[in-house]
Amino acid sequence: MKKHNPIALIATIVALLLFTPCTSTAQITEFNEWLKAPNGELTNQKFANKALGKADCDEAAYIIDSLWLRKSAEELGNQWKRMTISHDSIKLACACRVFGVTPRDGHSLYISMHGGGNCPKEVNDEQWYNQIYLYEPFEGVYVAPRAPWNTSDLWHRKGLDELLEDVIRACVVFEGVNPNKVYLLGYSAGGDGVWRVAPRMADKWAAASMMAGHPGESSQVNLMNTPYMIWMGENDHYYNRNTLAKEKALVMDSLSAAHPGKYIHSSHILKDKGHWMEQADTAALSWMAQYRRIPYPKQIVWRQELVTREHFYWLTAPGSEVEQGKTVIANIDGNNINIEHCDYSKLTIYLNDRLVNLDKKVTIRYKGKKVARVKPRRTIANLHRSLNLRNDRSYAFPCIIDVELE
Repeated sequence: MKKHNPIALIATIVALLLFTPCTSTAQITEFNEWLKAPNGELTNQKFANKALGKADCDEAAYIIDSLWLRKSAEELGNQWKRMTISHDSIKLACACRVFGVTPRDGHSLYISMHGGGNCPKEVNDEQWYNQIYLYEPFEGVYVAPRAPWNTSDLWHRKGLDELLEDVIRACVVFEGVNPNKVYLLGYSAGGDGVWRVAPRMADKWAAASMMAGHPGESSQVNLMNTPYMIWMGENDHYYNRNTLAKEKALVMDSLSAAHPGKYIHSSHILKDKGHWMEQADTAALSWMAQYRRIPYPKQIVWRQELVTREHFYWLTAPGSEVEQGKTVIANIDGNNINIEHCDYSKLTIYLNDRLVNLDKKVTIRYKGKKVARVKPRRTIANLHRSLNLRNDRSYAFPCIIDVELE
């Protein structure tokens, strides 16, 4: 188990806050003064809701990120020390191994899900122990979590996503992981989970690889910006896995052909192999490692899976309206946001200067019809609100726009 030093980490974060360069801009000056003696909720402060220029926004984002690191260290320090992440009384035990020297841009993270399923706890424990040593990346933090349940759907039940998000957050804070270098893989029942978790959490992964799993009801349309691998033995006929893997490989081929440059994938149906592929699938680690997450894609397809999510890349849907099958198709062209299809009455759109030019007006169209034209405002409150909502360093957005579509 990997040990860390949370005290040293928090000291580093505090130092970052204390020595953040200060400018004479009013909002930043007020922000730094408020940091010395915080009084009330940050998002309610008048200075936090005033418009920022780009340079001031970058400085504010640095401070917000430092505050978030400190908060995350406090929330997850004891959990990561015990190697058990908890959320809403659900617990996820983890084994962690670290390989190679930390690269300049931070470690990679491989989350590797074990097989087993609807069987006694002891059998699933054995599958977990096997998964801990099944793969060894050339570089990176390798985390093998133990599923919280012993059911057939042990990797795709409600409550898992929040646990995986906290695993990523803990590894960013304590293990020096780059959040844009996070990879998902799983074998057998763990592969079942990859079929489902990779698409619904596609905004979290740099790439994903499914090994010998059953796709069930999952769809792959959300993988437009997430490279994806399929590994299956041609003789792995239990539950018709081999036939379904071939069909899904053809689906990925079709999606890629319809959207050139998107839906990057690699499918391997291994001749003369059964459920155990004799570690030929270890090639997935080097294949995935060549990719980085694209946190701000200009084109997205977001379909709700059986376990639903309110957030995806730069969009949020109303929590009361999310249900399986509901879909949003959207793209950004210059300062035009085009919502081609949406099954919700409204959306929240999160923007930064990498998605649009926030110094110019933004036009939002729904099915070709203009529904809004707004002058974006960068604010400290938006940065703080979005980062703490998403708990992902890449998703601190200075501009938030609510748009009615009905």
